Formats: sequence, structure tokens, C-alpha cells
Amino acid sequence: MPEQKAFDTKKKAGKPKPYLLPIEWGGSTIFSKIAGGSEITKVDCKGLKPPFLLLCNHGSFIDFPLAVKAIFPCRTSWVISIEEFIGREWLMRGVGGIYKRKFTADLTVVRHILNALTRQKICCTIYPEARFSLAGINEQLDGALGKLAKKAKVPVCVFIAKGNFIRSPQWNKRPYRKVPIQGELRQIVTREEVLKLPAEEIQRRIEEAFVYDDYAYIRDNKLPMKCSQRAQNIHKILYQCPVCGKEFSTDSKGSKIWCSECGSIWEMDDYGVLHRENGPDIFTHVPDWYRWERENVRREVEEGRYHFEDTARLERLVNGKIGFETIGTVKLVHDENGFTMSGDILDGKFEFNRSVASMRSVHIEYNFKGRGDAIDLATLEDTYFVFPLTARNVLTKLHFATEELHILEEEKRLSDLTPGKE
Repeated sequence: MPEQKAFDTKKKAGKPKPYLLPIEWGGSTIFSKIAGGSEITKVDCKGLKPPFLLLCNHGSFIDFPLAVKAIFPCRTSWVISIEEFIGREWLMRGVGGIYKRKFTADLTVVRHILNALTRQKICCTIYPEARFSLAGINEQLDGALGKLAKKAKVPVCVFIAKGNFIRSPQWNKRPYRKVPIQGELRQIVTREEVLKLPAEEIQRRIEEAFVYDDYAYIRDNKLPMKCSQRAQNIHKILYQCPVCGKEFSTDSKGSKIWCSECGSIWEMDDYGVLHRENGPDIFTHVPDWYRWERENVRREVEEGRYHFEDTARLERLVNGKIGFETIGTVKLVHDENGFTMSGDILDGKFEFNRSVASMRSVHIEYNFKGRGDAIDLATLEDTYFVFPLTARNVLTKLHFATEELHILEEEKRLSDLTPGKE
């Protein structure tokens, strides 16, 4: 078999191609109208000029045209997950796309970002949560954003869209919910401030600006979803019953979610509020249920009880032309040692490990392109999509566990560095 050419991740991203800019700008207007229109406000942006670092929240596909609309007519490069280049590498390159493998510490990506900001003098757009929001609320951020801004010496802007998640949540992208989308572009660090402020203060401002709650947005503003399937597949994130405590016992259809273990049933109204039909309410707000599950996983991790393993189908990302190829079946383990895979694949024995310390989070995909629930595990050289074969509805818990294991590891590391500690 001839050698398959891999992605050239070292190649610098070019400026957005001038002939694509009208398409990008026009597309942003068209997609915004298709989404029902979008209101964008600007705060503290007087005198703002490129280049600047643009940080956006990530709820659905509509985020990209919204960001283009928010900074029009400024040009921007984009940090884009490498699998998005499959079959359209020319386009991703043409709009100034920068390759990124999920949750890897890649200094090449940092150099490409700095090249766009400091040499090409254009903006750079980053989705620092590095994955779609799962419950319409902010996820954990990369802790080095303040250092990046300080290194680039450019202003920092945050663009937060509200309603984008509700319109098309990752666990049930269709049909679209007709919800007004509001976006706010806010300059949180000026060109003068970035030179004076410490990286820690810039990071604090970024994290403070990155707080949002889409379910609260539609509830508090009385914006009905008007969708009969508004709770379809929500058990993908609400996997543990708050009544009996059983994990992976929930299911959902239409506007209802229920537990097959104890029979508890909830109805989601047009405003995203949950109402229990056969007992007292426990959680009426989806993010509260979601956070409760995280707390339970945190407890498992702290007590040393967390462990997951399953047989999984392994797919490897070859390049932008071929895409993914299935290379075998492996044993997948996730515990205090991180993600470990082992097995026999096309090329022989396969061994893989990503330590807890090396992964602040993990990218997951619900029913990825119709091929099943997938976990994205990457190194600097390879991207693997891992499909558990027997475990049911485990992705959200794996997402929680990866983050909580990493947090605990960091807490232990910092504790060991405390002066006077033996």
C-alpha cells in the first residue's frame, strides 16, 4: 500500500483569500437570517481596530457566521479542529484556518496564532472551550489564554452568543428550534491594557466574561422553543436519575425524559423548564441537573472509585482527502492513569496512553456522523476517534471524569509545591 500523506500541521496558515471574503460575509448574513435573525451589540469597542484576539463561546454551527457578522469588515484567521478539514481542506485553508488537534499542547498552533496577529496583522478567532457546550452553559477554558494575549500584545474581545445552543444542541441538532439569537461583542482588554496588565488579570477577565446560560436566557426572557422534540435525546447529558440515583437509566423522546429504573417522568415546557409528572420537583433547570452529575463524578474521583473500561472500535484520521479509517478493535480504559488503549490493529500491536496531567478535558461526539458515540483522543501526530461498543450513553460522564481527574491532579501538584510541605 502506498504511503498515505498526513496533514501538514507545520504549514503556516495564510491570510483569508480575498475572493472568499464576499462569500464569508454574504454567508454570515444568509445564515443569520435563516436562523431567524440575530441581534448583535458591541460594548467598549469604540476605536477597536485589528489585529485583536477574538474569543467566542460555542453552541452550534451558527456561531461561525455570527462571529463574522460581529467583527465585519475585519478579516480573521480561525483555530479549527483538524477533522473539520476533511474533504474541504482547500476551503479551511482559504479562510485562514489553523489546524488544531483537540486538547493537545501544541506550540506550533501558538506560533501560527501569533503569526496571524503580529505579522499578518489580522484577527484570530478561537473557541477556547475547545468543544461545543453540552448543556448550554460555559465549559472550562484553557488556562493559558492570558499568557497568549500578553505574548501577542493585542486587544482581547469576547463574543458571547445566547440562544445558539438552544437552536441546535449537539445531542439533537435537528429539527432547529426557532429561538431569537442575541450576541454581544465586548472588548475586555485594550491595546494599552495588554501591555500593562499581568497575564493572570487578563485570564481572570476572560473567565469572568465567559459565563452564560442558554436555558436561563430563554426562561427569563420568555422565549418559547416551539419544538415538539425539545427534550429529544437530552438523556445524553442527563444520564443519571436524581430520584433513584441510577446511572445510564434515563431515556427521552419528544418533550419528555424518564428513568426506566424508578419510573420518574419529567416534561420540558416551551421555556426549557423541567416539571416532574409523578412526584416533587428536584431539578427544574437543566444545568442544575448537569452540574449535580459532575459533583457525583468528582466524588467518585476523590474517593478513588472511578473506573471505566469497554471494548471499542478505533478509527484513525489519515488526512483531509481520506478522512477516517477503521484500524481495529481495542480495549479502552479510563482511570487515574488517564486514557489507555491496547489491542491488535492493522499494523500489529497497538498501545496508547494520554495521562491525566496531559488532558484538561476530552472532546466527545454524540452519534458522530451516524457511526455511534465517539471519544476524540489525539496526540501531536495522530487523531483517533474511539467508539465504545457495549457501554451505553457514557460520553458525558467520561467528559466530567476527564476534567475532574485533571483538576484533582493539578490540586495535588500545587499542594506538593507548597513551601514547607514535606
